[in-house]
Amino acid sequence: MPQPIRVLLVDDQPLLRTGFRMILEAESGIAVVGESGDGEAAVSHTRALQPDVVLMDIRMPHMDGVQATRAITGSTRETPPRVLVLTTFDLDEYVVEALRAGASGFLLKDVPADQLVAAIRTVASGDSVVAPNITRRLLDMFAARLPASNAPVPEGLEHLTSREREVLIMVARGMSNAEIATELVVSETTVKTHVGNLLTKLDLRDRVQAAIYAYESGLVTPGSL
Repeated sequence: MPQPIRVLLVDDQPLLRTGFRMILEAESGIAVVGESGDGEAAVSHTRALQPDVVLMDIRMPHMDGVQATRAITGSTRETPPRVLVLTTFDLDEYVVEALRAGASGFLLKDVPADQLVAAIRTVASGDSVVAPNITRRLLDMFAARLPASNAPVPEGLEHLTSREREVLIMVARGMSNAEIATELVVSETTVKTHVGNLLTKLDLRDRVQAAIYAYESGLVTPGSL
């Protein structure tokens, strides 16, 4: 039998943690290994419990979800846990910073149970779960006015082929692999290969970070797509 997906719940509201635990513990293949009430505890519990996925609230005392996400995804583990950000508002500007910090996507706190479960499975498999239309809305609304990242924009666009650059622009538009395949009249397998190649060349974790990179590198600009 495959090992269950180990999940750490992080939220400063105990009732929400209880609700998420009840949903997840009813699912086969998912195990809730712990709960944390703030960012500092989340970082400590992640080291101790070694979860595969951290369900992370944004606004918490002591250390917020952005800082905790940065600490967790930058850990020395060979494969750091994946972080799913939780937010009350779908246009919370902190979410963009959390994605920059290494989160694999975000969910609204009122997400339906089946979507929560599916998102955790998707993230655990190595993909991201930010809905395409929300990815674009977030980037369009906040990329122009959020403080720039302290790290310089990574070089690498010159290493992409023209087709890989084209695919990167479509990823920034929030298009799925199937939609890109239809647009380019190629197979989904070919699109996956292009996405994998550009992620490797740009040293990016997933398509969410690829979308952010496309904006921060100047390949696309807010409102231009």
